[in-house]
Amino acid sequence: MSEDVVGLAAVTVLGVLEQAYFSLQVIYARRKYSVSPPATTGPPEFERIFRAQANCSEYFPIFITVLWTSGLFFSQGASSVCGLLYLYARFRYFRGYSQSAQGRLAPLYFSAQVLWVLIGFSCVGVLLTFCRVYLAIELLGQLTAALRLT
Repeated sequence: MSEDVVGLAAVTVLGVLEQAYFSLQVIYARRKYSVSPPATTGPPEFERIFRAQANCSEYFPIFITVLWTSGLFFSQGASSVCGLLYLYARFRYFRGYSQSAQGRLAPLYFSAQVLWVLIGFSCVGVLLTFCRVYLAIELLGQLTAALRLT
């Protein structure tokens, strides 16, 4: 079983490490700009780093959920590639936001698009599996037969 999901597991571990990196950046920024916990406001430079980390953390559960759902029900390979693209986009988002509020926009839009692709993969995979398991309907087979792809 573990070999079957190694790609998803690797992307998950990489994502957790990325989240840890973002959290460490907030700790370093607190020290650099003298912002003691529990304060969340300070110089704009600190606030951008803090918000970038918080925003990435807010989306992480959604990402992990659709990564695994699409990987298990649609395609582990495609989902893992999308997962790597998402993590790269989030890294770019964090770096861009840390430098300027405007710097976050392009990576934000890209990561949202990748997230929607994973959501789409999840929906298709779950629908096809549900129909096959509970309704005894092979939608993919019927579609290819109808389109004469086989």
